[in-house]
Amino acid sequence: MSTMVYIHPSANIDEGAVIGEGSKIWHGTHVMGKARIGTNCVLGQNVFIGNKVTIGNNVKIQNTINVYEGVIIEDDVFLGPGMTFTNVINPRSTVDRKSEFKETIIHQGASIGANACIVCGIKIGMYSFIGAGAVVTRDVLSFELVVGNPAKPIGWMSRRGIRLHFDNHGKASCPDSSDVYLYKNGLVEVVE
Repeated sequence: MSTMVYIHPSANIDEGAVIGEGSKIWHGTHVMGKARIGTNCVLGQNVFIGNKVTIGNNVKIQNTINVYEGVIIEDDVFLGPGMTFTNVINPRSTVDRKSEFKETIIHQGASIGANACIVCGIKIGMYSFIGAGAVVTRDVLSFELVVGNPAKPIGWMSRRGIRLHFDNHGKASCPDSSDVYLYKNGLVEVVE
């Protein structure tokens, strides 16, 4: 298998951008010069990656997504089609607020559904799951499943993306793997 980078001829990659081996960049995508993209990533059609954006390895960014300066995406993250990031709390077209960009971190393994909106300045926990169309206005815990506007927690997900059901002792097993999870003090962790 080739480890070369594939860049569609219609993509615009600014000088200085770093793109890891095995990554694929599709039609009409624009990557700005100070962006860093890891290995084996896929950027779909009409994606924008802003300056100073850091993207980990094995990240899937579906069509028509803008990843603005201030966003950090860790390894193994999935971003569904048309989901949105923001980077300023109170934007105005006539007021320059570039010095007020707020950092947003998407931790390892998180999935964000199609057309969800992530308000800037929050953390999306490891292996969390954001439902399609959700508007996320607060931090999301690791393994947490949130839906709605504003997004509210409705359950927990495994690393494999399967809904977890905890017993009376706070334990759950992922039917798609041998992983066992423990719910304690409002948090979920994998039992190693």
